[in-house]
Amino acid sequence: MLRILITNDDGVRSDGIHALAGALGALGDVVIVAPHVEASAIGHALTLRRPLRMEQVGERVFEVDGTPTDCVNIAVAKIFDRMPDLVVSGINKGFNLGDDTTYSGTVAGAMEGALLGIPSLAISLERTSGDYDFGPSARAASTLAKLVLERGLPARTFLNVNVPPGRPKGFRVTVQAKRNHVTVVDERCDPRGKAYYWIEEGQNDWEPHDRSDYQAVRDGYVSVTPLRPDLTDYDALAVLEQFNFNSFTRR
Repeated sequence: MLRILITNDDGVRSDGIHALAGALGALGDVVIVAPHVEASAIGHALTLRRPLRMEQVGERVFEVDGTPTDCVNIAVAKIFDRMPDLVVSGINKGFNLGDDTTYSGTVAGAMEGALLGIPSLAISLERTSGDYDFGPSARAASTLAKLVLERGLPARTFLNVNVPPGRPKGFRVTVQAKRNHVTVVDERCDPRGKAYYWIEEGQNDWEPHDRSDYQAVRDGYVSVTPLRPDLTDYDALAVLEQFNFNSFTRR
């Protein structure tokens, strides 16, 4: 029987993670290991300076007082007796598009799976002020999970999946969008007159690109973007090789 690890950054009690588990249950044995509280925008953080605790809160459901990356590592080391066949992170309440993937705990959960050699997916749905309908996202995740389990993924590659609201028109293979990266920092004052700050979401001025993940969800399609942990800018290697580093070392 195939074994599937599910995590997220919205917390173990999020409706999205349980909708995902329900959809993937037909494909294999599902185990949920997720943060005990929301850990959004925490990126690929790993907890090293304090101990972590894990508690079982339901049948095949565990919570960890740490990050999504912590959850994946503890699950693989302490719950599974061999590597799971698939890691799926989500369903996140809010898109993880373009440059914003670097902040995402949801994406980080899938990235950690890929680093461990496990085929992995991150699933996100557009944020809404009302009730979430996780049905289309769960079905999209199930479709992609089945394909990945059957056909595999290239080594150290994982899929970042974003699902538009409503009924998607289909799937598109996409690239990461780019946006005008302006973060808003709101300064306020506490009762003792000392300043404190709230970091708000950045401006969403996206650069036009017909194949971007942003354009796909805007057009009503599920975006499927292959990502890798390798951040090397290969195009810049030739530029850097023209730098005369040795002239500085001889000074």
